Amino acid sequence: MTDPTSGSGIPYRFDPTTTAAAVEAEYGDLSDGEETGVVVSVAGRLMLRRDQGKLAFGDLQDATGRVQLFALQRSTADFAGFTGLHLGDWIGVTGEVLKTRRGELSIRVDSWVRLAEARRGFPDKWHGMTDVDTRFRQRYVDLWVTDESRAAFVARSQIMSATRRWLEDRAFIEVETPVFHPIPGGALARPFTTHHNALDLDLYLRIAPELYLKRLTVGGFERVFEIARVFRNEGLSTRHNPEFTMLELYQAYADYTDIMELVEELVAHLATEVCGTTTLTYDGRELDLSVPWRRATLLELLAEHGGLIVDLDTPRDELVRLCQEHDISVKDHYGPGKLILELYEKTTEPELWGPVFVTDYPKEVSPLSRDHRDQTGWVERFEGIVAGRELCNAFTELVDADEQRARFEAQEAEKVAGDVEAMAVDEDYLRALEYGLPPTGGLGIGMDRLVMILTGTTTIRDVILFPTLRPEQ
Repeated sequence: MTDPTSGSGIPYRFDPTTTAAAVEAEYGDLSDGEETGVVVSVAGRLMLRRDQGKLAFGDLQDATGRVQLFALQRSTADFAGFTGLHLGDWIGVTGEVLKTRRGELSIRVDSWVRLAEARRGFPDKWHGMTDVDTRFRQRYVDLWVTDESRAAFVARSQIMSATRRWLEDRAFIEVETPVFHPIPGGALARPFTTHHNALDLDLYLRIAPELYLKRLTVGGFERVFEIARVFRNEGLSTRHNPEFTMLELYQAYADYTDIMELVEELVAHLATEVCGTTTLTYDGRELDLSVPWRRATLLELLAEHGGLIVDLDTPRDELVRLCQEHDISVKDHYGPGKLILELYEKTTEPELWGPVFVTDYPKEVSPLSRDHRDQTGWVERFEGIVAGRELCNAFTELVDADEQRARFEAQEAEKVAGDVEAMAVDEDYLRALEYGLPPTGGLGIGMDRLVMILTGTTTIRDVILFPTLRPEQ
């Protein structure tokens, strides 16, 4: 046996014949002291070791779970080397499955080989990583020593997979659209800028795939979706990371009421798939995600939770005064729609716990939404609010090219006035609309926030494997 401390003799491959979970499933019912005569090979990290003279015990952890190792000086090859292994070393072990007289399901170590050396000290498995910043920076260690972290990312994978299956079962097709955009669009956000040297062209990391997906609807893809990585040049918080994952979809012949039904059914399905129930506990409070969710207009909720009775015809001076009373900074170019939205986001949105579709937004702040069929100055848009935070944003899509041009031009004027998040005029998208976009409902869901809700985590960094962090000091 190669000296495990020498750093040499690492094999090029190892052949496990089973996993920790499979050993538990197959042999968990053994009687105390029972031997099986079955020899298996397992591989993983050594996460705990206890030396007791001529005996040594260890916990081996692989991707499926943990199993105890039981080493005897008289029968384990290079017993001294085994007791000299570092916490966190990768090892391969071959031996018989048995249950100790104390009732511990174990693999007796007949032979072993070190597969990788943990040259840095590994945290004690039973204490985990207590420094939050280190957990995020060293996710490769966190995943081994923090069970909740590993479980959250397994759940994230399940959520993404189940989302795809659910949409495909409803005739949606998945596509991929460009990450580099010549014109930033599809959302009100500040983009990251880069430069293509060969074309001598400034490009922008996408802030949303929306305008490309609607081009595909023009092209005849009647139900289309993308689970897209998007990038917004914004600050860091428990709810915001500059790069995040967005599900966007578009459904021809639908409006925003159809999309509400789609959202609540999808989220309830995912909750059942991942959590086994639609009634969760989040941040210490019950959260019922069952269908149907409440529907209420923005103005109704602003009156209900903020105690503010306002409308688009409320004098601007009065809206400004109300904003100032609530410590909301106001810019000169803000119209009544923007002021009302600011009041809602400050006084009302954080108070909305149970899932609710907040409907009917001011046209001023919704440049891609279709005019409300019954109310002048408003559009058919909703946001799904869950546990006091926006989960999704959706519209009856604006399909008129002339109206869209006017909206883009109004946005460009706001950009000139200093709004770095305002949109620009996208001539190719307007050309696409001129070929005809049918009545369409569109949706964007922040998948990181959905994972937070379904895993009970309250910071977005707990559900992004490698979140954006300030430089390490």
